[in-house]
Amino acid sequence: MNVQTVNLIAIVGPTASGKTRLAARLARETGSEVISADSRQVYRGLDIGSGKDLGDYVVDGVPVPYHLIDVADPREEFSVFSYQQAFRDCFAELSQRGIVPILAGGTGLYIEAVLRDYRMEEVPENPELRHELRDRSEEELADLLRSANPRLHNTSDLGDRARILRAIEIARHRADVPAEPGPMLRPLVLGVRWERAVLRRRISDRLEARLAGGLLEEVRQLHESGVSWERLHELGLEYRYIGLHLKGDLLYDEMVGTLKTRIGQFAKRQETWFRGMERRGVPIRWIEGDDYETLRSLVKAAAP
Repeated sequence: MNVQTVNLIAIVGPTASGKTRLAARLARETGSEVISADSRQVYRGLDIGSGKDLGDYVVDGVPVPYHLIDVADPREEFSVFSYQQAFRDCFAELSQRGIVPILAGGTGLYIEAVLRDYRMEEVPENPELRHELRDRSEEELADLLRSANPRLHNTSDLGDRARILRAIEIARHRADVPAEPGPMLRPLVLGVRWERAVLRRRISDRLEARLAGGLLEEVRQLHESGVSWERLHELGLEYRYIGLHLKGDLLYDEMVGTLKTRIGQFAKRQETWFRGMERRGVPIRWIEGDDYETLRSLVKAAAP
């Protein structure tokens, strides 16, 4: 590949669309490595429910290297900021080795934060600033926020004192601390899509296979290892509804039916996100289903 033309390939799409398998096959053919963009696969122990499908990373009997899977404790939050930093480190290391990485996943916020280089940082609370502003009225605080951030668009921040204070803290921090730009990316973004009825069937079949493959036991073991029911609720649909079933709040058949519906709705939201990315300036070249030859041709044309 000509890295002067493209230095990152991204394969995106909704859940159950086969992104990982396509990415691994392309990586095997091109000598590349895969960077996962999945907000649940970052967590250790979330294997079946998050769809890690590590067997997909073995192509023709040869393991394909992958990154940003199993990098976080499920009891702790792994933020978009954390992902962005981890991606930058991974991208730099692979680029230094002359590799054009393949970013693959369906977490739109992760993908867009990387491709559009969102400015994200962990801004600590500023006790001195909060003390200084403690006696100001909400109207005065709103004026300060507008002054600190003239391009303010989210006016909902102006309706709550705590949110206004936090927004002022962030604006002041950004004024004092220059942003660290991310790598200069020249991405080729490929999207995988299926007809809606076909995708629903794939989602249903995959869920049945995961349940037969031990998903309930995985959720039970996570809870027994210290992951609270509340935290499981936050870790995605499978962990949320299976947790409710294991607690006795949901019958098995009701759990399965609800999951199929909710995962289908989630896939639709993912598709909406990627269409929004296109409107926000990220061109996506779409392929139909698991058409590897079309994907391969698009890559070859963009990165000869």
